[in-house]
Amino acid sequence: EIGLHHTELMASEVASCLGYKKHQIFVASTGVIGVPLPIDKILNGIKNTYKKLGNTENDANLAAEAIMTTDTHSKQVSVEFTIDNKEIRIGGMAKGSGMIHPNMATMLSFITTDLNISKELLEKALKESSEDSYNMISVDGDTSTNDMVILLANGLGGNSEIIEENENYNIFKDALHYVNTFLAQEIVKDGEGAKKFITVHVKGATSKKDAKTLSKSVITSNLVKTAFFGEDANWGRILAAMGYSGAYFDPSKVSINFKNGSSSINLMVDGTPVKFDENLAKKILKKTNITVEVLLKGGVGEAIAWGCDLSYDYVRINGDYRS
Repeated sequence: EIGLHHTELMASEVASCLGYKKHQIFVASTGVIGVPLPIDKILNGIKNTYKKLGNTENDANLAAEAIMTTDTHSKQVSVEFTIDNKEIRIGGMAKGSGMIHPNMATMLSFITTDLNISKELLEKALKESSEDSYNMISVDGDTSTNDMVILLANGLGGNSEIIEENENYNIFKDALHYVNTFLAQEIVKDGEGAKKFITVHVKGATSKKDAKTLSKSVITSNLVKTAFFGEDANWGRILAAMGYSGAYFDPSKVSINFKNGSSSINLMVDGTPVKFDENLAKKILKKTNITVEVLLKGGVGEAIAWGCDLSYDYVRINGDYRS
């Protein structure tokens, strides 16, 4: 109950400063689970911060830095696009580094746009985009007691209100998905102790749902993550993670490749392990960005998940977290 009470106090204080109603305020927080916030300091901080609100690039940088916890750098992106001959803007900032899992996790993402669009379509676009961006990342497989993605539109862009899924809606949806995907990937790249950014691309599944399940299972596996940290081309761990995922696939049709730029190596073809060049595999696995391509020949289902390796530094960071 103390946490809920503190939330009410924070919302009331912000509403008072801005001249809004309390129900118009979103409250987001992160920190040590179960430890009450220093509410007096926060309420004073709200009053002091309100006096410094601004709309410059530096103000945006300060806000993005203020929400960081174990993040090593801030995460921001903005894009412009044209609708009805009007320049529309959309921008976002996020925080997240640990406790990141495909069911979101301890991550916060705040997105704003001046697009004029109905509430229903705004919500639909965000939900669909989040499913293929924030919900397709994994740092450590841990979820959190608090995560949030907020999308706010003030409607001041000057375009005619978007009230149906037409070409203008699709233009916005593409821009939104770019923002969400960029921020989701930045969170993974900044994963606690991470040295490598890993993409798992599953093609040819019986359905998109199965493809998502398979890719998320692979990217979440601690054994897969540690293999990449150790630069070990261990395709068996990938196949095992697929096997226990619960998604259907025919093992006799599975092909697995590792890629980095123009370099590529086949580890398994049609369910059969192939002899591969260990030196080439090592060369690919030494890179920062690595793609695991899984071909199933079972349908048209396709999905991409993003993750990182699991290093000694992850243990050090989380072993000392409360200090």
